[in-house]
Amino acid sequence: MLKMKDVVVHYGAVEALKGISLDVEKGSITTLIGGNGAGKSTCLRAISGIIPVTRGEIWFEDRRINGLSPNKIVKMGITHVPEGKRLFLDMSVADNLLTGAFLRKDTARIQKDVERISDYFPILARARNRPASSLSGGEQQMLAIGRGLMANPRLLMLDEPSLGLSPILTQEVASIIKTISEQEGLTIMLIEQNASIALSLASRGYVMETGNITMEGNAKELQDNEHVRKAYLGIT
Repeated sequence: MLKMKDVVVHYGAVEALKGISLDVEKGSITTLIGGNGAGKSTCLRAISGIIPVTRGEIWFEDRRINGLSPNKIVKMGITHVPEGKRLFLDMSVADNLLTGAFLRKDTARIQKDVERISDYFPILARARNRPASSLSGGEQQMLAIGRGLMANPRLLMLDEPSLGLSPILTQEVASIIKTISEQEGLTIMLIEQNASIALSLASRGYVMETGNITMEGNAKELQDNEHVRKAYLGIT
């Protein structure tokens, strides 16, 4: 569904991605794991068109997308839920959800999607008229994911959805991500520093270190790999 081929990205003189290649299969959860500064978020920004690609190709459903504007990429069915939520905190929960659908024209379907997302996140229905700033950190993360779903994506990219959450809320958000994938058949690209959670959700994983993909494979195989266990799972 999505392919990156020898992609290089620069921030000024700094080479942030050093020729990475990866595949995301339709209907799968694919994860990128790695430490801070490894290039995981840069990878998603390149796919979204937020930052330009210096060299290489990005393909989505047999169409090359690097060089397209971010709004055209969203229209094609790629939604990026960024690290840090990036909500409109003074706006209501309901209006935050609707911003995710601002490119859509199917008005009747939009309301049905609001109801569907409320089934995943009941707190959002109860708090629909409250400002987003009144939500807890975990609730704000649920709102960010819900807003992403309102774009009706074919590929949903999640950047650090567990960042700053308690272990209990992390498990709750992970469970919701798994449910969304299973019930909707939605393709998900997941970035997580919590490698244990990420690999338990994903079918395939990539390990990123300093702008390179250093390992890839079946998520279960990566969980059992000695280097991954020591470096990312805290198991010696």
